[in-house]
Amino acid sequence: MTLTLAQARTIIDTALAQPRGDNPPALAVVVLDAGAHPVAFAREDGASLFRFDIAKAKATGALGMGADTRVIAGRAANNPAFFQSVVAVTGGQLALSPGGVLIRELEGTAIGAVGISGDTGDCDEACAIAGILAAGLTHGDVK
Repeated sequence: MTLTLAQARTIIDTALAQPRGDNPPALAVVVLDAGAHPVAFAREDGASLFRFDIAKAKATGALGMGADTRVIAGRAANNPAFFQSVVAVTGGQLALSPGGVLIRELEGTAIGAVGISGDTGDCDEACAIAGILAAGLTHGDVK
């Protein structure tokens, strides 16, 4: 199964529609296929300059390391030198903050990742998961 544009749009539209309180910061959302190619991207009005780059680094890092960025950040806390090296050798394609979530088909195969940046890592991740579920897919460390 490949990730479709329709699924990517559902992920983005749902992620951006999630309630985030009064005056939430603007988000950037990128959906990548399993080869880390962009399928779709959206940036809310007012999102700062680096939001796309950070969102893409979250999604790419999740794909490259085979885990959600929350898990990767936890691993990095225990082995910072290794993960600083990974960030350096990948040209910054790994962001060590929640908000990069693997997209899996229902059988468990990873078919892409979503990266969100702009709010707290917890909020970015929650919006990503809501989008994935709305697209009829699953996420995370399901095997």
